[in-house]
Amino acid sequence: MTRHGVLRALPANRRDRFMALAKEVSFPEETRIAEEGSPADRFWIIHTGNVALDISVPGRRPVVVETIGMGELLGWSWLFPPRLWHLGAEATSPVRAWEFDATAVRELCDEDPVLGRALITYIAHIIADRLMAARTRLVDLYGPYRAGAIHR
Repeated sequence: MTRHGVLRALPANRRDRFMALAKEVSFPEETRIAEEGSPADRFWIIHTGNVALDISVPGRRPVVVETIGMGELLGWSWLFPPRLWHLGAEATSPVRAWEFDATAVRELCDEDPVLGRALITYIAHIIADRLMAARTRLVDLYGPYRAGAIHR
């Protein structure tokens, strides 16, 4: 169980309290798990499968910005007001996951500040990593040294 990043990030003596809130779920391939702009009232830890994170583009299909898989946390928007999904999410293969009710986890974090601090620190790292990955993709797409760019 502790192979999952978020569980490794929590103090060992707090993991059982956190996992008591988990519910096992599965999503068939091509299932929309979250829609950008809709209420973020839950999150998941992926057991198996892959999920594409995407952004809505008017007049086009959503644009995939990242793919996540086993052991990764799907969703952090539940933690911060206005608690709306910043990205959409779609299963790109059959997915099994632990699902957590966001309100229950926020209440647990309030009751147990040590667990709360560990969870928020872990989520801050995820946000930072995803921001850096997005930055790298933007530099690749629009930077002065992208493939085919003219150098002067």
